[in-house]
Amino acid sequence: MGFFLLAIPVLAVLLFLFFKKEKLLYMISVSASICLIIVAVLITRQVMLWGKVEYSSLGGIFYLDALSIIVLDIVLIIGLMASIYSVGYMEEEIKQGKIKIGRLKIYYILMYSFIFTMILALTVKNMGIMWIAIEATTLASAFLVGFYNDRYALEAAWKYVIICSVGIAIALLGIIFLHLSSIGVLPSSDYLDWTALYDQAEALNTSIARLAFIFILVGFGTKAGLAPMHTWLPDAHSQAPSPISALLSGVLLNSAMYGIIRTVAIVNRNLGSGVYTGRLLIALGILSMVTAAIFILTQKDYKRLLAYSSIEHMGIIAIAIGIFTPLSVFGGLLHMINHSFTKSMLFLSSGNILQKYHTKRISGIKGVLKLLPVSGTVFLLGLFAIAGMPPFSIFASELSILASIFAIKSFFLGLVFVILLAVVFVGIALNLFKVFYGPAVENNLSPGEVNTPGLMAIVTLLVVISLTGIVIPNELKVLITNAQSIILGG
Repeated sequence: MGFFLLAIPVLAVLLFLFFKKEKLLYMISVSASICLIIVAVLITRQVMLWGKVEYSSLGGIFYLDALSIIVLDIVLIIGLMASIYSVGYMEEEIKQGKIKIGRLKIYYILMYSFIFTMILALTVKNMGIMWIAIEATTLASAFLVGFYNDRYALEAAWKYVIICSVGIAIALLGIIFLHLSSIGVLPSSDYLDWTALYDQAEALNTSIARLAFIFILVGFGTKAGLAPMHTWLPDAHSQAPSPISALLSGVLLNSAMYGIIRTVAIVNRNLGSGVYTGRLLIALGILSMVTAAIFILTQKDYKRLLAYSSIEHMGIIAIAIGIFTPLSVFGGLLHMINHSFTKSMLFLSSGNILQKYHTKRISGIKGVLKLLPVSGTVFLLGLFAIAGMPPFSIFASELSILASIFAIKSFFLGLVFVILLAVVFVGIALNLFKVFYGPAVENNLSPGEVNTPGLMAIVTLLVVISLTGIVIPNELKVLITNAQSIILGG
């Protein structure tokens, strides 16, 4: 099964190279994503039964447990939604003359190369190979960020490559330090094996492990969009095609955060507590929320506003992991899932708005509910959801994190957390709610959806975040609980 996870996107890329017709490209894309989901279901079942799944391929580096399968499932589910949405979206881009038909093949080759790199990062237990895979996500997605080849897209792509490459280089230095902390503890066959590092964490050199965490947090934190290393994110997410924006925000950030969480589990087990890592994570988390709140209040571009919202939610996850209690870790993992689905839905919905109004400026959009009744309604509900309003799923995870803050009697942190959530909601309300009403006739546009196949994807995501806000499926609860135990050292 592990072989198929990596083989399917590679096979899809090879098929894209050989075929040119639009319909064939669409069929290959959707079929590949469906096959990946089927494989993921089977592997998830194995992980739930046995706790972990190891593969002997390539020296036994392939490994999945509850934590990695949660993030992997997010990647593959959002990948399926993006592939379905891309059918109508790319057809409309070609119709409007934004891209040529020949560019469609390049789009899909890059998209599935991007998905392959994220799958690889989440299915290996060697931190060196995980680092290579996360760096490869930058190379694969950079061309997607600059896909439209205009001045702004190319500038965003260059900024993305330069900043993330520097960050990932810092992460490599942290991984080297983590390796140095294990010299004399692990045999050479287990070097950089995070399962071995985790099992022998108490014996690692504590001083070097502390230093390693700082470099890994800054390095992978750059890729995760944590402030102050976030500056690439608003440009990249706003300039990429909307399905790619959904992948960048919904799954790429999680892949980088996954590397941080794995390191937290190892270092905290070595230190015997989460105080040291917690202070750093909470500090960066609060800084990320403050940065996002300021820019959301003043933002004039709705895709950039959504990008800054991603920075906020990565900060929330960092705070949850930093608190390092069972409730906070559970809430952080749940929030990772909820944010991915909600933000992906919003970016996909914003793609329909962009194709209808031909502008990213909030001031240029009015009467969305009249012109795009389905996309507009999903976008409106999605804004309430991303702001943490009940009954949507983000409300449940944010409430869990807030409860964990007050449970450790950190009342000042809890107050700051609530205030920042309120400021972000005000910023979203002031800037974006105005687009739903007003005289749509001023835009000289006729009512009607522009991406009918994509509606299925965004409505599906809306249903998911609505239902999981009311009740968490027992299977998901078991997976999160198992992942929580791994992180906390159970």
